[in-house]
Amino acid sequence: MEEDIEELKRRKLAELQQRYALQQELLKQIEAEKQINLILKRLATPQAIERLKNVRLVNRALYLKAVQQIIALAQSGQLKEKISDEQMKKLLMLLSKRRETKIVRK
Repeated sequence: MEEDIEELKRRKLAELQQRYALQQELLKQIEAEKQINLILKRLATPQAIERLKNVRLVNRALYLKAVQQIIALAQSGQLKEKISDEQMKKLLMLLSKRRETKIVRK
């Protein structure tokens, strides 16, 4: 009987620790997303940010690539002004192009 109680306590403790770890990870993700939003507000127009948010809903990987590219451009000093919606479209098109493999038969 005591062994069962101890086993239940161990399981409950493990479950609580796992929940705590998940909550901490979620908090880190939220904080990172807030940082990204602050950076984007400085580097892009509201329309461009809105476009990027729409991309995030559909293709998270493309969104992350675009954010990384924008940050890299800003750090290298290549951004002289905020990114417009048209520039964001072009950037997303460039990043989303997939390499096509053509097979030529001889």
